[in-house]
Amino acid sequence: MNRSLRLALPLGVLIAFGACEAAKPAPMAEKTLYDRLGGKGAITAVVDEFVARVAADGTINRHFAKTDIPKFKGHLVDQICQATGGPCKYTGRTMPETHKGMNITMAEFNATGGHLAGALDKFKVPEREKTELLTAIGGMADQIVGK
Repeated sequence: MNRSLRLALPLGVLIAFGACEAAKPAPMAEKTLYDRLGGKGAITAVVDEFVARVAADGTINRHFAKTDIPKFKGHLVDQICQATGGPCKYTGRTMPETHKGMNITMAEFNATGGHLAGALDKFKVPEREKTELLTAIGGMADQIVGK
């Protein structure tokens, strides 16, 4: 084999390999939490269960006595949908505005979070997604507790 052919062969293999690499599809981006939760229908089912659990809890349901429940559910669905990367837009009041004068304690906030966790468990939401959502909601404590 002559010298130029010996050099051309490995170079050709490298070029062909590079072309194959370039032809590979790009890795798929990870799905949003919204998609991993199952979208708006799944979020709505969890919110319905969550609100039922809160309504049955005599230690915190007094905070919802004057609440327009259908409107509250709609806002909560939109808030979770937006916070998890979905297409919804939350148009309700800010958390401090909404909770002003309610004097919610950390224990009440945690009880409410427990009801959300229970609703997620009922629908067998995987631990990773459950933790991500509860962490996002838990991050709002300073906007809710003691207001």
